[in-house]
Amino acid sequence: MATTTTNLGAGSEDRVMATAQQILKSLNTPKEVREDMLLIFSSFDNRLSNITDLVNENSDASGGRFEAAEKVILQWDTSSSSSNADASRHSLPWEDSPDEAAEYLSAVDEILQLVVDMSIRSDNEIMDRAETAIQMAMSRLEDEFRLILIRNTVPLDLERLYGSIRRVSLSFAANEGEIGEEFESFGEVDSVRGCFHERGPSFGDDLCVDLINPDAVMELKEIAERMINAGYEKECVQAYSNVRRDALDECLVILGVEKLSIEEVQKIEWKALDEKMKKWIQAVKITVRVLLNGEKRLCDQIFSGSNSIKEICFNETAKGCVMQLLNFGEAVAIGNRSSEKLFRILDMYDVLADALLEFEMMFTDEYLCTEAKGVLDGLGDAAKGTFLEFENAVKNEASKKPMQNGEIHPLTRYVMNYVKLLVDYSQTLNSLLESDEDEADGLQSEDGDLETVTPFAKRLLLLISSLESNLEEKSKLYEDGALHCIFLMNNNLYIVQKVKDSELRKLLGDNWVRKRRGSIRQYATSYLRACWTKALYCLKDEGIGGSSNNASKVALKERFKSFNACFEDIYRIQTGWRVPDPQLREELRISISEKVLPAYRSFMGRFGNQLESGRHAGKYIKYTPDDLENYLLDLFEGKPLVLQHMRRKST
Repeated sequence: MATTTTNLGAGSEDRVMATAQQILKSLNTPKEVREDMLLIFSSFDNRLSNITDLVNENSDASGGRFEAAEKVILQWDTSSSSSNADASRHSLPWEDSPDEAAEYLSAVDEILQLVVDMSIRSDNEIMDRAETAIQMAMSRLEDEFRLILIRNTVPLDLERLYGSIRRVSLSFAANEGEIGEEFESFGEVDSVRGCFHERGPSFGDDLCVDLINPDAVMELKEIAERMINAGYEKECVQAYSNVRRDALDECLVILGVEKLSIEEVQKIEWKALDEKMKKWIQAVKITVRVLLNGEKRLCDQIFSGSNSIKEICFNETAKGCVMQLLNFGEAVAIGNRSSEKLFRILDMYDVLADALLEFEMMFTDEYLCTEAKGVLDGLGDAAKGTFLEFENAVKNEASKKPMQNGEIHPLTRYVMNYVKLLVDYSQTLNSLLESDEDEADGLQSEDGDLETVTPFAKRLLLLISSLESNLEEKSKLYEDGALHCIFLMNNNLYIVQKVKDSELRKLLGDNWVRKRRGSIRQYATSYLRACWTKALYCLKDEGIGGSSNNASKVALKERFKSFNACFEDIYRIQTGWRVPDPQLREELRISISEKVLPAYRSFMGRFGNQLESGRHAGKYIKYTPDDLENYLLDLFEGKPLVLQHMRRKST
């Protein structure tokens, strides 16, 4: 067959040569076949007669590049080192040999590029050597990748984190007095012997820490890129996630979070469990805001070339620590319900609700988000159930020993301090209790319009109504009707003050407060009637006989004696009674004075002169009105006193 010659320009000739080279390269044929193909090309066009030399030259050049790159890789492979000196030199940390590390990465790039360009694929022997070199290089890079991660992990600095924490604390103290077990841990919020219910730490928006030494990130990124380009992304991701998973587990240990089974959590005593719940709340905040955000940022930096790989890597790395936190949350959610747990459970619910929003943005793994949502729902059910059980406990608390001296009952202190703290969780409780509004159907609002009352406010109205009913029953334990009234005044005033002086007032309304104040005034009126009616009867004119000038001295003596006995008995008993609120105490004394002193002055003014001139007048007229006024100041102080036989003070 005749050789064809076409008169084309130099540019066209170059294009023909390039096309022929590309055809040979893409066919990836053995050497013998390639030579036959070159002869065929030459028979078509004499301009292709030089392609054999050109291809051979390219092949020789590629082979030389491969030989040089392979040599570098083998030098770093300690198993193939020819001497102990070489082995020692090339077992140095990667970071300590930056020039050699760069040379090694260039060698890896060279071999990968030669394979990609197919310039050595026609030589089976070199291809086998290239694959071996790549395997050696990837093994070495994987080891270096892991070691760099381990050596450059930055320990969690709790002091720095705690310096960024803003704490919000609510306090309550241990209970005093006899009361059922349900109410033993809560007492007076004003006591200096208070313990603290901490809502937990909150962090500034700019909190950011380095989980890996920033100087090492670029080295990790360079290694990751080579491993991914070589098809070793699985090994790279596994090496990263294994190291970082262990690092995150160590962070949880530093934060005080232990690996506990559900059974182990449920066996923990409340005091110890409370501490673990506090640490869990703090750990979730730090994990989400600091650790996971930092881990996400680190994955984005190291695996920036592949969205899918960085997502897989982050999911695999973070899954372990997140599941450990969720397991504890689940254990708490299904544990025994008791009133003291409610605040911690609500804290856990709130922090996990916030974390779930972050999880949904961070994780592409739907399983984790689904698990978190399940635990969140469980904590919500636990909080709601605990609150409803608390209502029942208040309603059914049946301690039968009356409070000495008409004091505020521990149940009243417990419940009102409890609900005062609960107001801080109004938003959460409104959402949790929304589905249970049917239980409040029989409730009457003080304002007459329940439609505008929130679900939580409805439950509070029911709860306080149950408390009031229980206190009414407990007041019946007092045989003394006056002490019955003092007890109800003290307890109802305490309830009103806790509502008036807190956010509870916004929930229950001003009309609710006004109505309870009216009830307190009614109890005060009932107290005066029950306690002072007998004494005031002694100061009436009926039964004395005659006018003020000729009244029976015997009857007068008996009246003064009876009044003195009544007053002294009241003084002896009621100085031991206690009205803790100074304003109520003063108002009661004023009310007594307004009833008793005018009547006593009037009675003395009309009849006192008939006895004062006689013998033993001081035996009957023992006190002046001023004496009585002074003695009334001793009432309700909780310090029993006895009036001795005293000579009447001069006016």
